[in-house]
Amino acid sequence: MRMLFLGAGGTGGYFGGRAAQAGVDVTFLVREARAAMLREQGLRLRSPRGDATVRPRIVTASDLGGHYDVIVLGCKAYDLASAVTAISPAVGPGSVVLPIMNGMAHYDVLDYSFGAHRVLGGLCQINATIGPEGEIVHMGAHAGFVFGERAGDPRSERCVALERALAPADFSSRLSETIHQDCWEKFVFLCTLAAGTCLLRGTVGEIASTADGQAVMQALLAEAQAVSAAAGYRARPQADAAARKLFADTDSPATASMFRDLRQGMRVEADHIVGDMIARGAATGIATPYLRVAYSHLQVYQNQRERKAA
Repeated sequence: MRMLFLGAGGTGGYFGGRAAQAGVDVTFLVREARAAMLREQGLRLRSPRGDATVRPRIVTASDLGGHYDVIVLGCKAYDLASAVTAISPAVGPGSVVLPIMNGMAHYDVLDYSFGAHRVLGGLCQINATIGPEGEIVHMGAHAGFVFGERAGDPRSERCVALERALAPADFSSRLSETIHQDCWEKFVFLCTLAAGTCLLRGTVGEIASTADGQAVMQALLAEAQAVSAAAGYRARPQADAAARKLFADTDSPATASMFRDLRQGMRVEADHIVGDMIARGAATGIATPYLRVAYSHLQVYQNQRERKAA
């Protein structure tokens, strides 16, 4: 099985690197500067699960070369259009595109670009970033990679083949038979976490330690869950309990990657995550006042950032 990972950032770099380490035929499609670094130094992983340096095949847009069985997208939402252009030459008759992106809105774009039959459902659960020297820094021991068919046989030949290929890799991979439910539950959780930590500018523990912080987080969660339920994906008891437990944890250091990007003055996925959840709620008659406050805050940040860049 030939796998192509678009980019070698925190998520794609970790999962692709671990897959390559386990013997999977992995290629990374990256920009010229990143390609030069990886060819010289290798892909370096720093993780509580063990450090490693791997040397997978590295290509740029000019030397992509042929079609791939599985093309993994871990880009930010605002880079999706350029990502579609970049991977298009790699998509052949038997290829599948596997997004492990945040949110849900990207499926419409990918379905339109490649056909829904070529797009799997997917998500990842990891806290990872690129370090100061270009290395992949994995923060925390958990690394989950979930994928599945969005229609038809949940244990299709292509998904079972991917399941077998990833089994030896040093992360938790799972072929899901309920991928829509899994993706919606992550969407709900991430939207709540991003809205809360960005709006209140702190970790979950710092928020939960305030007089009304836990109530605010629970209200955000309830709104996102209501939107999900209206879409046909009511939160399962285990997912609901896990989210409520975390958002009440006064010792939790958890933050959303969106908040970390915001603190660094970077672009954020506000429209793709919080904005999209609000829009889906409006379309089904679900009120989302707490999410709207958080989104307004994020829009102010985005507008200020754009003015500075002008």
